[in-house]
Amino acid sequence: MPAVNNVLVVGGGLAGSATAIHLAARGIAVDLIDVMPDVAVLGSGITLQGNALRELHRLGVWERVRQEGYSFDSVGLRAPDGTLLVEMPDARTGGPDLPAAMGMPRPALARILLERAGEAGAEMRFGLAVTALECDPAGVDVSFSDGSTGRYDLVVGADGIRSTVRRLIGVETGIRATGMGIWRVFGPRPASVTRTDLCYGGPCYIAGYCPTGEDSLYAYLVEDARNRGALSAGERLETMRELASAYHGPWDEIRAALDDPERIHYTWFETHVLPPPWHRGRVVLVGDAVHSCPPTLAQGGAQALEDAAVLTELLDKHDRVDEQLWTAFTDRRHARANAVVEASNQLGRWLLDREQGDVPGLMRRIAELVSQPA
Repeated sequence: MPAVNNVLVVGGGLAGSATAIHLAARGIAVDLIDVMPDVAVLGSGITLQGNALRELHRLGVWERVRQEGYSFDSVGLRAPDGTLLVEMPDARTGGPDLPAAMGMPRPALARILLERAGEAGAEMRFGLAVTALECDPAGVDVSFSDGSTGRYDLVVGADGIRSTVRRLIGVETGIRATGMGIWRVFGPRPASVTRTDLCYGGPCYIAGYCPTGEDSLYAYLVEDARNRGALSAGERLETMRELASAYHGPWDEIRAALDDPERIHYTWFETHVLPPPWHRGRVVLVGDAVHSCPPTLAQGGAQALEDAAVLTELLDKHDRVDEQLWTAFTDRRHARANAVVEASNQLGRWLLDREQGDVPGLMRRIAELVSQPA
């Protein structure tokens, strides 16, 4: 018998929707909530490495994802003038039957996962927040923002880096800015963009892009973290166009299509890893609530999906919620997630310090790690 019969999942992102799918598919009653009225409209694009695709296959959504995303098996390095310096095969960390990587629109991925959660039997409510959690040895009493209440065998906090669940159970974490900021834009895909290309040099630390579909891509420029919050929408557009003007080749077409300030987003790189334990009583944290890494390795989504898979596997194998279960969970997840986060941060530190680090060696080590099942 599984360790739980009914579960509340807080957060409808990758970690939360994957947890809901896995649990509901095992016959466990799942309520999934999110504070946002519509999770499937948020974000621009996402790069999914092979180990993320492996988890999407386990969730039963691979064919839907494959049809809406854009797969590729190599990565290119370009000079600022657009010259292709090298094209390298990318590691197939999800196995030989899956692509090395895929880009797709974040809203499309969110929609597919939430649709699958509903098909598996999860009950979903949006525009709803948790306001209080009261734990006892047998369960958790939950109060919601609409005045309703519920009791669950387990609460899973999958509500992101600013996790409300984490705050409600009194867990502090050292989230910190790394010193980099990133401009992102979602737009049309030029025919010349068929994989991720990265450019190092010029006014930005990284100028890159990733195809997300037959007709779409997202592009990004990484700079020193700056206070960009006072910029108007028009000023954001002009700032990104100015930065992008230093890059050529496919960037010339990408820049020409930069005409909608609503498609441009600016955020700082932030990072943290919560030390074990990742639970308090019968409330457990997963995904960005416990570990977040800059997108330099494109592993954030994969690590969230792996959390969900390992947690639900252990809940299925154990017949009670106890310290043995939680120790098994963090034994499987903490060291692996920490290694990925630290490697992502190391890549950023080398760029900030203008240091020539062993990037190939680091990439190879992480690829070997995540090629193994979580």
